[in-house]
Amino acid sequence: MNMQKTLNLPIVGMTCASCVRRVEKALLAVPGVQQASVNLATEKASVSLDADAANTIAQGLIAAVEKAGYEVAVQTINLTINDMSCASCVGRVEKALKAVPGVIAVSVNLATEKAQLKILAGVELASLLAAAKKAGYAASLVQEQTRSQTLAQPERKDIKNLFDISSGWRVVIATVLSVPLVIPMLLNLFGIEWNLAGSWQMILASPVQFWLGARFYRAGWKALGAGSGNMDLLVAIGTSSAYGLSVYLLCVSSSHGTHGMSHLYFESAAVVITLVLLGKWLETRAKHQTVEALRALESLRATTALLRRDGVDIEVPVAEVNLGDILIVRPGDRVAVDGEIIEGSSHLDESLLTGESLPVSKDVGAHVIGGSVNADGMLLVKATGVGGATMLSQIIQLVEDAQAVKAPIQALVDKVSAVFVPVVLGISALTFLGWGLFGGDWQMALLNAVAVQVIACPCALGLATPTAIMVGTGVAAKYGILIKDAQALETAHSLTAIAFDKTGTLTVGKPALVAIISQHYDDAQIVAWAAAVQQYSDHPLAHAVMHKAGELGLTVPAVTEAQAMPGRGVQAQLGEDIIYLGNQRWMQELGVELGLDLGVKLSAASTVNSTEPAVSYLQLLQQQQNAGRTVSCLALQRHGQWQLAGIVSFGDSVKPSAATAIARLQSLGIKTIMLSGDNAGSANAVADALGINEVRAEVLPADKATIVREFQQAGDKVGMVGDGINDAPALAAADVGIAMSTGTDVAMHTAGITLMRGDPVLVADAISISQRTYRKIRQNLGWAFIYNIVGIPLAAFGYLNPVIAGAAMAFSSVSVVSNALLLRSWKPWQASQKNEE
Repeated sequence: MNMQKTLNLPIVGMTCASCVRRVEKALLAVPGVQQASVNLATEKASVSLDADAANTIAQGLIAAVEKAGYEVAVQTINLTINDMSCASCVGRVEKALKAVPGVIAVSVNLATEKAQLKILAGVELASLLAAAKKAGYAASLVQEQTRSQTLAQPERKDIKNLFDISSGWRVVIATVLSVPLVIPMLLNLFGIEWNLAGSWQMILASPVQFWLGARFYRAGWKALGAGSGNMDLLVAIGTSSAYGLSVYLLCVSSSHGTHGMSHLYFESAAVVITLVLLGKWLETRAKHQTVEALRALESLRATTALLRRDGVDIEVPVAEVNLGDILIVRPGDRVAVDGEIIEGSSHLDESLLTGESLPVSKDVGAHVIGGSVNADGMLLVKATGVGGATMLSQIIQLVEDAQAVKAPIQALVDKVSAVFVPVVLGISALTFLGWGLFGGDWQMALLNAVAVQVIACPCALGLATPTAIMVGTGVAAKYGILIKDAQALETAHSLTAIAFDKTGTLTVGKPALVAIISQHYDDAQIVAWAAAVQQYSDHPLAHAVMHKAGELGLTVPAVTEAQAMPGRGVQAQLGEDIIYLGNQRWMQELGVELGLDLGVKLSAASTVNSTEPAVSYLQLLQQQQNAGRTVSCLALQRHGQWQLAGIVSFGDSVKPSAATAIARLQSLGIKTIMLSGDNAGSANAVADALGINEVRAEVLPADKATIVREFQQAGDKVGMVGDGINDAPALAAADVGIAMSTGTDVAMHTAGITLMRGDPVLVADAISISQRTYRKIRQNLGWAFIYNIVGIPLAAFGYLNPVIAGAAMAFSSVSVVSNALLLRSWKPWQASQKNEE
C-alpha cells in the first residue's frame, strides 16, 4: 500500500470562494493527487498525494495553479555544504534535501560546495539543515550579501573556506612521516637491501593513518550511517586493510621470535593517505582559482561613498546610500552605486563589467554603473540603483546562479555516482576472493583489493562538469557575456541558426539623418533650416537633425511662431520666410510641386548613385522610402511663392560590427535569419548590407516565436537575439535566448545569455566560449570514465600496487580541475585580433 504525503502550497492571488474552487479543481486534475483542500483565510492548499511521487508531482502542481491564474509562493535559497568529497556525496545530499516536504528542486555543486534549492515559502531552514546533517554533512545558509568589499579583502567566507592552509601543513607532516617508509622501496630499485624495523614502521605510519587520516574515517562513518558510501569510505577501508595486515604480520613475526621478517605494508597505507591528502590540497587550490572571475567582480564593490547632503559632503558606508542621494565621484574613485550624472563629464572604465576595453565617455544625463572607475573629471551622480538592485549585484547573482545549476550532461554522471562506491566495493571483494581462492596468496589478494578501492575516483566524475561550468561562465562574464544557467552554456555550442531582431540589435535603434538631397542648396543650409524649425521638438527625428547640426558645427537660427502639425510636420517663421518640414502628403496639401524639379544634385550622404540620370524629387523620395527610410520634405514660402528646398532622409544606421558578426557566424556554419516588424524594403536593405541568409519582414511579436518554432521543427537548433519587450516570446521559444543589456529588463530576464554591450559580435563569442566549455566537459568526463574503466581492472588483476593506485587517484582529480582551468586563456574574437596585431 502506497503511503500518502501531504504537501502545503502557499497560494497567491485568491480573492473569493470561486478562486478556492478553481484552484482545487486545477490541483485535483494533476495525476497522482488524491485530495486537495484550499483555505482562503490562510491562502494555502493542502494536497494529499503518493509519498513516492511527491517531488515529481510538485512541479506539476505549481504549473496547474499558474494555469488557473494564480501563483505558488516559491523562493530560492543557497546552502553551504561541508565535508563533501566526491560525486557520491553530491547524490546523497540531493536525495536527503529532496525528501524534505516543500522542496521542489535541488542542485548540489561539488566544486563550490553549495546547494541551490527551490522551495515553497514557509519551509523551515532547520528542517533542511537537519536533513543534510542526517545524511552526514554540515550545512549552513549562504547569507545574501550586499556589503562592499575591497581589493585587499576580495574573498567572502564561503570562497575563503575553499582553501584552508592547515591542510597544506597536514600534507607536509604526512610526507615527512611517510618518506622513511618509502626509502627502503626506492633503495631496492638500485639493489640496496635495507629495511626499517617493523616497530618503527608502525610508529611512523600510525599518526598518518589515525591522526592525519582521521577525516577519512569520520566522513566514511557518516556515509555508512546514511546507508551509502563515498571516496572517503574507500580510502578508509583500503588503507585500514593494508595497515591491519602489516600489524598482523608484525605480531606474527614477533611471536615467533624470528629475525627474518615478512614484508610489511605500512608504507602503502601511509603513502596512499599522503597522496590523497596532497591531491585534495592541490584540487582545493585549483578549485579556488575557478572562482577567480567571481572574486574579480566582488572586488569592484565600493566600501564607502561620498555624499552631498544639505550642502555638506560626508563619507558614509555604501550600504547607507539611498535612492535619490547625490554622490560626489572624484577622479580615480570607484562609482559606489548605479546612477545618473547630473553635473560634470568624464571617461569611465567599465571593462570588468561590460568587457569594453576602452574608457567610455559620459556626460550629463548619462547612466553610470556601480563598480566602474572615474578616469578624469569630477562628477555629481544621482543614485538610481542601490544594494541588490545595482547592475554589479545582479551580474554577480547571475554568475553565481549559473555556477550553482547543473548542466544537463551531469545527469549521466549522477546516475553513475549513485552506484559507484557499492560497485567498487563489490569488485574489491571479488578481487580479494579471486586472488585468495584461486591464487592462494591472501596477502596479494588483500593488496590488490586495496588497490581497487584506492584507484577508484568518484571525485574526478563529480568535478568534471561543475569546474568547467564555473571557469567558462566566469571568463565569459569577464568579457561582458553573462550566462544565466548551465543549460544555455551547454546548448549554445550546438546552435545551427541564429535569428536576429533588427532594430536595436543589428541597428543602432534610433534614427539618424542619412541622406540630404537638394538642387539649389548645400547640406549645411538644408540642415540649418531643418534644425531651426525643429529645435523645440522632442521628436526622435528632431534629435537626429540636431545631432547632424552639431556634427557640422552649425549655429541654429532663431525662429518664431513654431508649431507642430500632427500627422504632417512642423513649421516656423524665419525672417520673412516660412519654413515647412513634413511628409509628402502635407507637401501635396500645401501645393508644393514634387515632380517637376530635375537635375537634382546629390549629397555625399545620399545612397543614391550620383551618376544616374537626373530625376525628380518625387522619384528620389520614393527610392528612399523603398529603402525603408523616413523622408521629410523641406519647403520655403517666400513672398507667397513655394519652393521645394530639398528632402532629408532618416534611417536607423547599422551597427559598425554587425557585418563582422554575421560573417563570423556564417564562418562557423551557422545560418543567419532576421526577424523584423519593419517593412520589407527596410528589412531587406539591412539584410543585403550584412549578408544575412534569410529575412522575415513585417512580423508581429507573436509571429517571431512561431517562426523560431518553424526552424526548430525543420531540425535547426535556434538562438534568438533581441533587445525589446516584443522579442521576449521568441527569446523564450528559442533553444537559447540571447539578450542585449542595452534593451529591456523583460528581454534580459527571458534570455539564457545576456550581452553586457550592445555588440552583435559577442553573439559569436558566446557560442565560442560555449564550444570551448563543452569540449572541456567532454574531455573531463572522458578522462574520468576512461580512468576508472581502465584503472580498476588493472588494479584487480594485480598490475597496480596501492601506492601507484593512490598516486593515480590523486592525479585524476587534479588533472580534471587543471584542464578546466585552461579555459581561462579564452579570449573573445576582438581581443584575440588585437593580440595578433
